Amino acid sequence: MNIRAVAAQTVSAVLDNGESLATALPFAQSRVDSPQDKALLQEICYGIMRELTQLEYYLTALMDKPMKGKQRIVHHLLLVGAYQLLHMRTAEHAALGETVEATNDIERVQFKGLVNGVLRNLQRRKDELREKMPTKGPITYNHPKWYIKRVTKAYPKQWQQIVQANNLRSPMWLRNNATSQTRDEYLAKLQALEIDASAGELGNNSILLAKPVGVNKLPAFELGACSVQDIAAQQAAELLDPQSGELILDACAAPGGKTCHILESASDLEVVALDCVQKRLDRVQENLDRIGLTAQLICGDGTKPEQWWQGPQFDRILLDAPCSATGVIRRNPDIKWLRRDTDIKQLVELQQQILSACWSLLKPGGTLVYATCSVLPDENSQQVANFLNSQQDAELVPLHQEDTPQNPGWQLLPGVNDADGFYYAKLHKK
Repeated sequence: MNIRAVAAQTVSAVLDNGESLATALPFAQSRVDSPQDKALLQEICYGIMRELTQLEYYLTALMDKPMKGKQRIVHHLLLVGAYQLLHMRTAEHAALGETVEATNDIERVQFKGLVNGVLRNLQRRKDELREKMPTKGPITYNHPKWYIKRVTKAYPKQWQQIVQANNLRSPMWLRNNATSQTRDEYLAKLQALEIDASAGELGNNSILLAKPVGVNKLPAFELGACSVQDIAAQQAAELLDPQSGELILDACAAPGGKTCHILESASDLEVVALDCVQKRLDRVQENLDRIGLTAQLICGDGTKPEQWWQGPQFDRILLDAPCSATGVIRRNPDIKWLRRDTDIKQLVELQQQILSACWSLLKPGGTLVYATCSVLPDENSQQVANFLNSQQDAELVPLHQEDTPQNPGWQLLPGVNDADGFYYAKLHKK
């Protein structure tokens, strides 16, 4: 199967069918054999999602009319060709030839001449078209208009830094398992294998790799010596600060990185990991099994705890709430094109319902950490401020000097400290 054809089909699955790249790409990779082809497929698909509006700009300039209906797959194949010519080191004749040949595998051989003509035209005119590109707006920043509008309003001085960070490739962070060895000891093991790594500035067990490597190359990964987790996500368990012997709820737990981190943080913990999708809980179990940890997994609706919990109230709750994921775009660039502005209001309402429900499960004197991987105040500081106003037995535990009930929590922005965008607020039940 021609890799460019598989890439075009994968891009179609995301842009036209609304599938996430995290779902569509593994399926696509299962259809190709060599590791090199799998890597090429990933590079093309992720690259198109990062650069989509600019790629569309070039194709619009070179075509009389857009491809519609059943011929959209040809448009997506043109995106594949354009990305290679504009952003990859692949020899241009090879990129062009293979993309033209891919019309056979997508069963659109009648468009071979069109694909060849458009891509050869792009080859000739790319510098001229680049100079004519708009200097502001969605095309310049490779983000949808609604996102630019929201972050501009929320961060008038930092919005350009945010969208630029979103368009970078995400680094690979590890979380050292402190029950296996110290961070310095694991850094030494990495160094012995000539894997360039350094300690992160946030947290006690974060490790930044100079460049990503396969997990099979990480020392004792299969035995749980470390986990792959962004430094921003690692702050969740550290802020929760579990103590030995406590009963803890990890609400919205999948894929399980935070569940495992909680269990690594203190001994003799009883942890309940909740998620509303069984398939995602299977991922949690896989992570627990690899590290050799145990938690009670429950498939249930976070807004209706009475349906799945009749036990005692929890000492601590981590609520990593469903959100827009606008803080992890550099890791999941398809979010830019799958998320809609209208989604935000619905998500805010869902977050409010889960937060209120989880609060009822927290014992007096207990701690709840509210987290999202969003940069939007509606889901973060405004959500928590509204909760503090309405919930008389809730008080804020400040995480820094400017953390007040009027503007609560800790907002990490994408790219700062090489971290994803995350939000945390710590609440105490009186």
